[in-house]
Amino acid sequence: METLSFWSLVMDGGYIMIPLAILLLLTVYVFTERTIAINKALREDPTFMKRIRDYVLDADLESAETLCKKTDTPYARLIFKGIQRIGRPTQDVLAAIENTGNLEVANLGKGLPWLSTTAAGAPMLGFLGTVVGMIQAFFTLAKAGSASNISLLSGGIYQALVTTVAGLVVGIIALFAYNYLVARIGRVMNRLEARSIEFMDLLNEPA
Repeated sequence: METLSFWSLVMDGGYIMIPLAILLLLTVYVFTERTIAINKALREDPTFMKRIRDYVLDADLESAETLCKKTDTPYARLIFKGIQRIGRPTQDVLAAIENTGNLEVANLGKGLPWLSTTAAGAPMLGFLGTVVGMIQAFFTLAKAGSASNISLLSGGIYQALVTTVAGLVVGIIALFAYNYLVARIGRVMNRLEARSIEFMDLLNEPA
């Protein structure tokens, strides 16, 4: 009894399977690379803010800046920018911190537009392959004339539907990957906001 294999399905899909395969590889790469970057951004030193507070209250800003550089996380770069603005009006310090936070979040979001585009575009590519395959199937059937039979049509339809399945699979993978990364970036944003508030509270403490 003949069975379907993954490789035979891929081969039967035709040339539309090439861009779909490229999109799948791109999705896997972006997801893996961004996951590593976001996990690094979520690493946290539980003693960081306490040490920053001690340095700032002792007016040892150089040690505070050194600690930020050594920690090398988005929230550390956020605090570093705030420390550099100490002595200026509070609004200037806050604006510098917010701008740095926006840049950090934007950097973490690199590659996400590719995932969202793939999530929307891969199924459409699959449907395009199906339509082209159906046209080819009916064209073959018309050319066969009196010699035509149902196997000619069913074989063409089978091949055409493979691209639809492939497009949906790639699109679903990209969609889940995109939503997962967006949720993780949301966690980073919450942490940046919490550290910003904590730092501003520190600057506003009574002497």
